[in-house]
Amino acid sequence: MNSTLPKEKQPSQFLKKMRYWFKRLLQLMQLKEDTDYEATIDNITKSVTFQGMNLWILFFAIIVASVGLNVNSTAVIIGAMLISPLMGPINGLGLAIGIFDEELMRKSLTNLVIMVVISLLASTLYFFISPLGDAQSELLARTNPTIYDVFIGFFGGSAGIVALSRKNQPMAVISGVAIATALMPPLCTAGYGLATFQFRYFFGALYLFFINSFFIALATFLFVRYLGFPQTKYVDKKRETTVKRIITIFTVIVIIPSIIAAINMIRETAFQSQSKKFVTEIQDTPYFENRQVFNVEREFSRTEPSITMSIVGAPLSSTDITELQQSMRTDYGLKNSKLIIKQTGETIDITKQNEIIENMLDKKDQVIQLQDSIIQSLRTKMSSIEQSQTLSDQIAKELYVQHPTLVTFAIDDLSYFNTQTGLHETIPTVYFKWKDGAAHPQTEEAIIKWLKVRLDVSEMRVIH
Repeated sequence: MNSTLPKEKQPSQFLKKMRYWFKRLLQLMQLKEDTDYEATIDNITKSVTFQGMNLWILFFAIIVASVGLNVNSTAVIIGAMLISPLMGPINGLGLAIGIFDEELMRKSLTNLVIMVVISLLASTLYFFISPLGDAQSELLARTNPTIYDVFIGFFGGSAGIVALSRKNQPMAVISGVAIATALMPPLCTAGYGLATFQFRYFFGALYLFFINSFFIALATFLFVRYLGFPQTKYVDKKRETTVKRIITIFTVIVIIPSIIAAINMIRETAFQSQSKKFVTEIQDTPYFENRQVFNVEREFSRTEPSITMSIVGAPLSSTDITELQQSMRTDYGLKNSKLIIKQTGETIDITKQNEIIENMLDKKDQVIQLQDSIIQSLRTKMSSIEQSQTLSDQIAKELYVQHPTLVTFAIDDLSYFNTQTGLHETIPTVYFKWKDGAAHPQTEEAIIKWLKVRLDVSEMRVIH
């Protein structure tokens, strides 16, 4: 009995300790006690308005971010985020909905529109005059929203409102930078789309900005309600009811398409992930023993996503394709997806297949050899220029020691054209300038003879 008693008590003591630490953790995570309601509302309300200094800072920050996207520099983009005042109207919108403040909501929406217009004007102007017109990877990454952008917006917004509502605001700057990460680049990319008339970039980037802004505002709204911010009181109760009704309808109208968009992004992300896995794994099956996949296209749609595979080798039978499609739908969760196999109508033996692959590799090798040849030619020219520059510097020093009255000396290969015969020849030509301004024929003749020997040339001319 005594020997079993401690073993029975041990689980009980362990559970007591776990409950204690769990309660302690919940106490540490309490937010309401440290919430400064008045200061938070005042700070967010003040940051909503875009005028004067804020407009100029936003304009400059957008230009800096556009440069970073244009030259594909992450460091420059982060630098722009440090100075961007983008969060004011979005936080204001979430707060206004949370406390039913009609005036703050109207002001937030107005300044949000101003913010977007200024950002688009600045980024469009920059990309319109920029000599670099190619879309770099940093730009392309902001044209197609994914579920990860939703996470960034929501959790960044959560961090922002939690930090802003603290009495001491210990993390306000850090959270502001994390939030701005999701907002500035899409606006700059939208400007790039306008400047280059690539409207799919424009609409894709604006869509990404809308998604991020919505989930930042949603996070602000949820925490405002959770923390128990005091709601705005109206003298006229009838007006108060009307305002709450209008704000509620507005919120529902915005929330419904945003949730639908988020669900579509989740589905698209899952489709892209599973389709890549499917295409990779089926190539190791007996179906592709004598076949080679040389192109894959994945197209997502809400009704019927599709995977298109182009193959060379022995054609797959209709039964094989049906079995692959069944495996895609059951084993990889791509239930409504369609598998399209593009293949030649005739059987290609392994020798022909190898010839096709070898031809592709030969063309690639030819391109690489051509690039290597161009690089080597440029290196040779650079080396020749550097050697010529070094020799010219040495000759100039020697001439200065021998002839101190020589002010300027230049030498280069010039092409001389004969207008009568149409022929031309390249001859080293020298230019002299002396202190007294007059030519020194005898001295120059001696220098020319010395230069011919020094440079190992048979002919040389002089220009005064």
